[in-house]
Amino acid sequence: MSNKGYDQFSQTLWAYYDEHGRDLPWRASEPSGKFDPYKIFVSELMLQQTQVARVIPKYQEFIARFPDVRSLAMANLEDVLKLWSGLGYNRRAKFLHSASKMVLEHFGGILPETIDDLMKLPGVGKNTAGAIAAYAFNQPALFIETNVRTVLIHHFFADDSNVPDKEISEVMEHVIDKENPREFYWALMDYGTNLKATLGNLNVKSKHYVKQSKFEGSLRQIRGQILKCLSGEPHTFAQLMNEIGDTRLHQALDDLVRESLISFREETYHLG
Repeated sequence: MSNKGYDQFSQTLWAYYDEHGRDLPWRASEPSGKFDPYKIFVSELMLQQTQVARVIPKYQEFIARFPDVRSLAMANLEDVLKLWSGLGYNRRAKFLHSASKMVLEHFGGILPETIDDLMKLPGVGKNTAGAIAAYAFNQPALFIETNVRTVLIHHFFADDSNVPDKEISEVMEHVIDKENPREFYWALMDYGTNLKATLGNLNVKSKHYVKQSKFEGSLRQIRGQILKCLSGEPHTFAQLMNEIGDTRLHQALDDLVRESLISFREETYHLG
């Protein structure tokens, strides 16, 4: 790819963003002009496998209840899980809760800036760490997620299939705006969202594409039903079976207990 091709891509990207860039709550800076790494951390875990429209109200509610690392770290997991209810993939709530405790205990209550230290936090892999580094600290970190793949496959691999992330990363090294990576990634996210809406799922051309399993009738759905029941009050197994009525209830309960999302004491199941 020639420099001209990279330049044309950048012009297209920024032109789209200038006209259609989204005003999202986690993109708002503090009165000082800086960005709160904690708020970005919360948004990134919420946005994993969850659409923006669903995240916005839950993010705003979460930040109002837990405005900083300390307030989240000192909260009961039960309260965190109750507030998280409706977003799904509830392990992310426990990851956030555990990570806040770790930040408080090992990083002086300040979210770390390096990729290596960010990846020490529960629920944070390489790509999530890269996103936090870019959005919170304006670092030109390279990370690959569905919107990044969508945009770069559309522009640079339109006639290809089985495209590996390694090749996408090589293109990213040429096109990333190293002076303003935060806004560059905002532009990628917004442009990628538009491409998915207008062109369909280009991620099927990725070597790493995995089709998401159906939620309806899945074990994930049963887990969510259990947590919803327990958010009201503790339940016995018989009570849960009466409300959920699925033969896989034992398996779902055992998994949730093992992950410490629920507990079993005095013959009843409890949230947290």
